[in-house]
Amino acid sequence: MLLRNPLYTNPEPCQHLAEYKLKHGFSGYKAIQKLLVSSPIGKTSVKKPNTKVPRCSFCNGCEGRFYLCLICSSFSCLDHTILHSQSETGHAVFVDIERAELYCGVCCDQLYDPDFDQVVMSKHSMGVASGATGNESIGQRLIKRRRLVSGVGLNFQKSKFGVSTKDVRAKSCYPMGLRGLNNLGSTCFMNSVLQVLLHAPPVRDYFLSGEHRLEACHRRRTTDLMCLLCEVNAIFSAVYSGDQNPYTPAQFLYSWWQHSANLASYEQQDAHEFFISMLDAIHEKEGKARNGSKGNEDCQCIAHRVFYGLLRSDVTCMACGFTSTTYDPCVDISLNLDTSVSSTEKGKKLTKRNEDGSMSTLSGCLDLFTRPEKLGSDQKLYCQNCQEKQDSLKQMSIRKLPLVLSLHVKRFEHSFVKRSSRKIDRYLHFPFSLDMSPYLSSSILRARYGNRIYSFGADESDIFSEFEIFAVVTHSGTLESGHYVSFVRIRNQWYKCDDAWITEVDEATVRASQCYMIFYVQKTLYNKANEDQSHAPNCPGRELFFPIAGFC
Repeated sequence: MLLRNPLYTNPEPCQHLAEYKLKHGFSGYKAIQKLLVSSPIGKTSVKKPNTKVPRCSFCNGCEGRFYLCLICSSFSCLDHTILHSQSETGHAVFVDIERAELYCGVCCDQLYDPDFDQVVMSKHSMGVASGATGNESIGQRLIKRRRLVSGVGLNFQKSKFGVSTKDVRAKSCYPMGLRGLNNLGSTCFMNSVLQVLLHAPPVRDYFLSGEHRLEACHRRRTTDLMCLLCEVNAIFSAVYSGDQNPYTPAQFLYSWWQHSANLASYEQQDAHEFFISMLDAIHEKEGKARNGSKGNEDCQCIAHRVFYGLLRSDVTCMACGFTSTTYDPCVDISLNLDTSVSSTEKGKKLTKRNEDGSMSTLSGCLDLFTRPEKLGSDQKLYCQNCQEKQDSLKQMSIRKLPLVLSLHVKRFEHSFVKRSSRKIDRYLHFPFSLDMSPYLSSSILRARYGNRIYSFGADESDIFSEFEIFAVVTHSGTLESGHYVSFVRIRNQWYKCDDAWITEVDEATVRASQCYMIFYVQKTLYNKANEDQSHAPNCPGRELFFPIAGFC
């Protein structure tokens, strides 16, 4: 790894963890092992004896993330965890009780220690599943179950139990391509977006069909920069390989740092900013090789082929009615939260409301985005017809829809006047099926002019305006300390991707989440993806479903 990229090295180990292990050894780890609890799906957490709801030992709060001090065994919320490490000398290493992961209160960052992971994983092997012998390890039981799923040595048609292959798979295994991604230290923003790309039908088909040719890419390389597309291709190969262990995208992280040097740090980043920078890096790499001097609209890189759309901006002079039109390319649409119920949502039963009784819907946000807006007196624009600056109206619409529609909800608000920032914790109701036709330029112009003009600039977007949701990126916590999780939809079943952990969830869980980015794909592509039985380049008879460590 160092030979390929001499500019970046592995992160230095935490000094506070090293000092703790030097002084206390593994005594704290062994004590924690008694408090470890494994759920039926394999997720490990820490549970305090005789305590149903964890509470902070300092403020008695019961909300947010909680951490256990490895020195004094006190439970504390994030704020008091940091204060505790500052006030008590040597009390620097904690355990995140929800995720059973190490955390440094001084560095304010997650830690990775293979010795601690060994303690956690040994907890799995200590519990014996029903029907397994006492001498079997969890690995042996996983192999047995995989053989059962794949039908090795079994004849399901003549089985005396009468259980079909489909039934066993549905109960014990997840679809191919579902694999956890290890957190490399506040990289949940990266993992959540990568899970979206791994399950975006056009992106998945591109990489699994071998359209990114590694040999040709290596021949074209003229700099020491690592190829981000090659690293994405490596992730796809690993995730769809059938390996059930969580994957560590370290090489991809280093490559992304090279292309986005301003974001290269172990601090938490914004998932939306990462998404945009990643697409820019892919376009910068592949776009030049494929297109030469062509513009974005004709770009054949995978980023623009999948996410490229076109926005129309009409600015109308309020004095003479003259309209100036401009077009802007986009790979996503950023939406302000709206408090009013959209006309398309009226009549529907929407039970989830915010604390102030108001309700925000995705349709309302899109209505707000395409609503005519009067520009302020300080924003007067020059009218070509009047030959002077005039008050004007501005209206946005969508000229061209992409294959994959990315909608970004503006939850982080920054005030330059107050010099402060805050997160908007409002619930947003979003549909699983979305019709974008009311927000197209042709529909906006038709509503504006009626039947007075013949052509409204309609194109194929009018035909392919129906979308289906396939992924949601959520953000929980505060602006300073939060966590990103993604939900992906595969054959109408939802799965929660929380770094290394994959969990099957219901629709209600997804709808109740605090969405930050919502991803839709054209309905025809979604239906086609559901009809396909396999998306991986595999041999005949290879299983579409496979067991994931800790789940089967």
